[in-house]
Amino acid sequence: MAKKPVVIGVAGGSGSGKTTVAKEIFRKFADQSILIIEQDAYYKDQSEKSMEERLDTNYDHPLAFDNDLLIDHIMNLRNSESIEKPVYDYTAHTRSDKIIPIEPKDVIILEGILILEDERLRELMDIKLFVDTDADLRIIRRLLRDINDRGRTIDSVIEQYTSVVRPMHNQFIEPTKRYADIIIPEGGQNRVAIDLMVTKIRTILETKEILNP
Repeated sequence: MAKKPVVIGVAGGSGSGKTTVAKEIFRKFADQSILIIEQDAYYKDQSEKSMEERLDTNYDHPLAFDNDLLIDHIMNLRNSESIEKPVYDYTAHTRSDKIIPIEPKDVIILEGILILEDERLRELMDIKLFVDTDADLRIIRRLLRDINDRGRTIDSVIEQYTSVVRPMHNQFIEPTKRYADIIIPEGGQNRVAIDLMVTKIRTILETKEILNP
């Protein structure tokens, strides 16, 4: 029987550093079979909605994500089947016509703000991480990202943060911390935690190799 891949969930609030943690783990296994699946790629298709309706979408709410498709894709990868990962167009605020073919790998990193909110997703994970970063650092990082990378204004970022991002974080994201196996303070700056995670993942891979040679 073929060995199942190791599925690692990396959750945390917007600007927490979860993407950095996921990329650091990926880099440590760059010489092996590993891939990253971003929950952001699985925002629901909104092509049937008007642009005004799309702009009103709350992207920090669990209902914004197509978790059914994400779960199907993770299960396919665990069964050694390839998938077609969707691509979200942030300019059009809907799913693009493009897809990214993904082949199964030995390690799957699932990264996103709400991956621990859905019990079905949690059950597919071997290790669940929550990147815990102070709110002041998260808002600064979000400001820099949205202004520099997405052409947003300071006022629009702050308004969105106070009216949507912060309340959604407190209501839906922060409570999922209790489901984490490991909580990593300060995100990608925590080298010790990342090195410990890499060691743990290697141990799991070696164990699976022994059980399923």
